[in-house]
Parts: sequence; structure tokens; C-alpha cells
Amino acid sequence: MPGKHQHFQEPGVGCCGKYFLFGFNIVFWVLGALFLAIGLWAWGEKGVLSNISALTDLGGLDPVWLFVVVGGIMSVLGFAGCIGALRENTFLLKFFSVFLGLIFFLELATGILVFVFKDWIRDQLNLFINNNVKAYRDDIDLQNLIDFAQEYWSCCGARGPNDWNLNIYFNCTDLNPSRERCGVPFSCCVRDPAEDVLNTQCGYDVRLKLVRRELEQQGSIHTKGCVGQFEKWLQDNLVIVAGVFVGIALLQIFGICLAQNLVSDIQAVKANW
Repeated sequence: MPGKHQHFQEPGVGCCGKYFLFGFNIVFWVLGALFLAIGLWAWGEKGVLSNISALTDLGGLDPVWLFVVVGGIMSVLGFAGCIGALRENTFLLKFFSVFLGLIFFLELATGILVFVFKDWIRDQLNLFINNNVKAYRDDIDLQNLIDFAQEYWSCCGARGPNDWNLNIYFNCTDLNPSRERCGVPFSCCVRDPAEDVLNTQCGYDVRLKLVRRELEQQGSIHTKGCVGQFEKWLQDNLVIVAGVFVGIALLQIFGICLAQNLVSDIQAVKANW
């Protein structure tokens, strides 16, 4: 009776996981490079690249930072995951896993802190918005961001229209020579649906009138603060916001598991050399 031959399958690297990780990260890498390029281009247009001190001169947030930071992180992660998967480089794959895991735990910690310290976060958000109100005219990108937020959430200032007294162009002091004195930006105005042309002067003198005839002016500008309106928006869209964050978290966990599985396969193959 012929002897039975046992066949042992040699360990190998899973092609599906390898190329899926490669494809996912190359898209991530390209998007990150695009974000980074947009950020650097915007800084170049504003002369920041030729005058680095301009980064610290702005009193508020420069929105371009968001593009540069997010683009930089996405580029680094995409490069590590893409090249690591393609070249079966365990160092890059481990770096990808650790970096992605660190981001995941930072997001988790941030979520817990926001839930536990809600009042402190609200105060910090109020302070953050008011700092940007002060710098409203200092940077066009910041100005556009504030206008978008006030129009989208139908709000004005952090807690109300009088927060614009913090801005040198809008404050109500007698020493202020600006035509915008005691006013608010146009984004605080309640838009008339019948108007085809945006009236950028609709906020002139409204806070001066608000003191004298408050009830009459209730319908001309938004009187609610952006902090309260943002909280209301979060409550109204809690399911969607939570779904987005859970989806991002699941993608991160999936990416970490896929990279670690690929590392295990590569190490198993090397062990049999």
C-alpha cells in the first residue's frame, strides 16, 4: 500500500489585503497631497511663504492651517501605507498602524473630554470665536470662514451681536472712525428672500439702533450667538454626526487590522526563508 504524502502549504502574503491596502492608501495619499498643495498655494498667494512671521501675526485662526495640517497627516499616512503595502515593508506598515492608532485614540480621548468637560469646552469655544472676531478684517480666509458660519447657523458673534464690539472696526467707541462703527458684518443680517443682490452694508449702525429700539431690530439681524446655535445644530444632527465619527473610527480600525495582518504574513514568509 503506497504511503500517504502530506502536502504542507507554504505561508504567503495575501494579495487581496495587500492590494486593497495599496489602493486605499494611494487615494488617501493623492487627496492629502492635494490638500497640502492647496494650503501652500493659499499661503503663497497671501505672501506667508515669503514672510513666515505672518503666521504668528494673525490674532485669530488662519483656516489655511486646516488644509496644511490635514493634508500633511494624510500624505504621511498615505505614503507609509501605500509604499509599505506595495514593497511589503514591515517598518512602514508598522509606522502606518501605530500612527493611525495614535490618531484613533486621540479622537477617542477628545470625544470623552468634550462629553465630560462640556461647560469648559463651551467657554473655550466662546473665547476662540471672540479671538477670531477680533481678527475678522486681518485675514480674508478667516473673514470668509466667519461669514460662512454666521450665515449657515443664522447667528452673530459668539454669544450675540454685541461681541462685535471686540473688533476695532465694529466697536461703538467715539474714537472709532470706521463707517462700520457700532455695526455687524453683513453675514449677521437676516436675508430677504426677495433680494437678488447681496447688501453688504445691511449691518451698518444696527447695534446703535439695537440699543434704542431693540424690538424693532429683532428682525433685521440674527441675535443668537454662534456657540448656542452650534450646540443646537449638533443636537439636531446628532445621529448624522455620530454616524460619521463611527464610520471614520471603523475605517481606522479596519486599516490597522489590515496592516497588522499584512505584517504577520510578511514575517511568516520571512521565517521560512
